[in-house]
Amino acid sequence: MASGGTARTLGVVRTQRQVVDYALQRRALLADVYAGRVGVMEVCDASPYLLRAAKFHGEPSAVTCPVCRKEPLTLVSWVYGDELKHASGSARGTEELAKMATLFQEFSVYVVEVCRTCSWNHLVQSYVLGKRGLRGGRSSRRTAAE
Repeated sequence: MASGGTARTLGVVRTQRQVVDYALQRRALLADVYAGRVGVMEVCDASPYLLRAAKFHGEPSAVTCPVCRKEPLTLVSWVYGDELKHASGSARGTEELAKMATLFQEFSVYVVEVCRTCSWNHLVQSYVLGKRGLRGGRSSRRTAAE
């Protein structure tokens, strides 16, 4: 995994599935930065909204920022899904994700690492959560055949 804190964030929720890890993309981008092919300002471009989400909803990571090396990265989990309605596109903490996984059928989570000092940010992982992933659980939707 790209971040040490990611495993802790993900281990909390039983229904996690369809996991995509972006560690190879991260590694390639950082290699380009270190080689001078990509400018630091191009990768240290976190929006004020993302930085605010990191401050209020982020989870601390054990990984130090790979660009400025001044502080540990913060992991921010963003949720998306039709069933979430107005909550879609918002940042959520680990405990909120666990609760949401028991309330909603299915939604996507995107975990972004953020440095609150230099504004480095990168998507590190995405996955799907929700009741639909519970073993033995059935969808609350009924079909015409039922």
